[in-house]
Amino acid sequence: MLEATENITLAAIPGKRYFTIGEVSELCNVKPHVLRYWEQEFPSLKPVKRRGNRRYYQRHDVMLIRQIRSLLYEQGYTIGGARQKLTGTAAKDDSAQSKQIVHQMRVELEELLELLSR
Repeated sequence: MLEATENITLAAIPGKRYFTIGEVSELCNVKPHVLRYWEQEFPSLKPVKRRGNRRYYQRHDVMLIRQIRSLLYEQGYTIGGARQKLTGTAAKDDSAQSKQIVHQMRVELEELLELLSR
């Protein structure tokens, strides 16, 4: 079980259009059953469903899941509190999301620079 004080650095999000629930589970360090539960609790989390009701998450879904994970596991919010923070204070969350996007871009650019320098 993940403790609230544990600070885990998550892997960079690959440049793909769609991700399976297993891939998202690994990228966000959250079990698949938790992702399915969060879909019920957070209205903004809506992966595309295709053949056989399979879920396909997009990049913005993965970033939202990481934000939810941070609120719940690192900042100590309850499900209700995290839902309220995500929907009620969109303007304040923009800066947190912007920081997350900048961090993600930086990681991806560093990986690209490493590839080009080989």
